[in-house]
Amino acid sequence: MNTQELIALEEEYGAHNYHPLDVVIERAEGVWVYDVEGNKYLDCLAAYSAVNQGHCHPKILEVFQEQAKKVTLTSRAFRNDQLPLLYKQLHDMTGFDLSLPMNSGAEAVETALKAARKWGYTVKGIPQDKAEIICATDNFHGRTITIVSFSTEHDYRNGYGPMTPGFPIVKYGDIEDMKAKINENTAAIMLEPIQGEAGIIIPPDGYLKEVEKLCRENNILLIMDEIQSGLGRSGKLFAYEHEGIQPDAVIIGKALSAGFVPVSAVLAKKEVLGVFKPGEHGSTFGGNPLAAAVARASLQVIVDEKLVERSAELGTYFIDELRNIDSPHIKEVRGRGLWIGFELNTAARPYCEALMEEGILCKETHENVIRIAPPLVITKEEIDWALERIRKVVSQLAAAPAA
Repeated sequence: MNTQELIALEEEYGAHNYHPLDVVIERAEGVWVYDVEGNKYLDCLAAYSAVNQGHCHPKILEVFQEQAKKVTLTSRAFRNDQLPLLYKQLHDMTGFDLSLPMNSGAEAVETALKAARKWGYTVKGIPQDKAEIICATDNFHGRTITIVSFSTEHDYRNGYGPMTPGFPIVKYGDIEDMKAKINENTAAIMLEPIQGEAGIIIPPDGYLKEVEKLCRENNILLIMDEIQSGLGRSGKLFAYEHEGIQPDAVIIGKALSAGFVPVSAVLAKKEVLGVFKPGEHGSTFGGNPLAAAVARASLQVIVDEKLVERSAELGTYFIDELRNIDSPHIKEVRGRGLWIGFELNTAARPYCEALMEEGILCKETHENVIRIAPPLVITKEEIDWALERIRKVVSQLAAAPAA
């Protein structure tokens, strides 16, 4: 079937909860994807950082296929031979005492929230049902009812009330607002070290360090949501490392499986994840042997191919070159590693559509920001190829009216 026929089927039989670009991808390899018409595109979204290792990485694919032939799912009612090895690998790679695997990023966020509340009651001594977890404006942590309850984006909340209580909101980057919201019932503070969905928003220098200090002074857990920013995307294994802090828990997902199967996890100190007892939390698919094997291979590729270092080096180059583009429609170029917010003074969607015609796939966020986040296996030559086409599109659309 051709592009238009497939789009027509999707529009007729699928829920309209996304507004994708009208390209129908049939296959992918590395940083390149191909549509059903045979056209080739450079992927500059990387499935929202889920394919940091590139599409269909051959080493991960081999592990996926071999494990799929053996056993894919046992549930946690029984043990499997892959999960213990993943636990050890996560510990050795990150330094966290324990980990708890789930599937989607939102499930891992919910797991961290449950752990933080239970820690607040059983360890800190917060009165029952009074625990609060502070979150920030413009956050994006997922789509469940509880998670959208502390979103500040109208479209994420609209029509889904009543909202879950217990989540005071502070202005992202404002340490004085944070101080004002902390009280004796504060169990945790959960932040993205760099806000992705908001448009690659980097907090002021020293902000996370000050938040960490507040947590230590007030016996509060510090939770970093690194689902998008982690595993090399920002030029560090975790984005919080740019500030030299040590959170109590970190949430990871997306690139943990390199796009093969949904895998996420909460990494934490023993006293945090130690609050769970058998039967108090779980997931049928969480920690399944197929996912664990894939996650192990995905982590090893990050190490073996030095993807963190590549992200830091090539990200600096990409950002510098984008900043050199002269256009009245470019408001700001910001980012860390290969995670770039290309903010315009006009709507970003026409730019994304024009870039698609030039063979580059990226996506707008918050109306006027283009998020540029290619797989970390991208080469300098491929970045130069992209830059040539980005400059062309910016020049062609220079006559478009500014918002």
